[in-house]
Amino acid sequence: MSTFMLRAEDVERKWYVIDAEGKTLGKVAVAAATILNGKHKPEYTPHIDCGDCVIVINAEKLVLTGKKAEQKVYYHHSGYIGGLKAVKYSTLMAQKPEKVVELAVKGMLPKNKIGDASIARLRVYRGAEHEQAAQQPIAVEVK
Repeated sequence: MSTFMLRAEDVERKWYVIDAEGKTLGKVAVAAATILNGKHKPEYTPHIDCGDCVIVINAEKLVLTGKKAEQKVYYHHSGYIGGLKAVKYSTLMAQKPEKVVELAVKGMLPKNKIGDASIARLRVYRGAEHEQAAQQPIAVEVK
């Protein structure tokens, strides 16, 4: 008996939509990362990019539990001396709620070529409308 290995040319991608309204950031990010990675499929193969495409809508209506909304801070560094930048979660949610979801999902994906290709298939929208209606996305329920 041999182990099944999916080939890159046999991958069939589907579109999924996740409604983030009233859901916690972590649970939405886990659901999106699982689908982007392809781990929801029975033919998952670790060294092949077999994930699907994900649309996240209502990103501005995400919630965080506890005091995280006031205490959470996102950091990035320019590479120069004194180039550390800090942005509070509340500020980032007011300006770019899409970026919050992208950063959360990107942190849950592998840090290699497969992760880079997976994050490119993520689409995040502030409101309830999205541009991928022609792909007929399947709704995913986040618990």
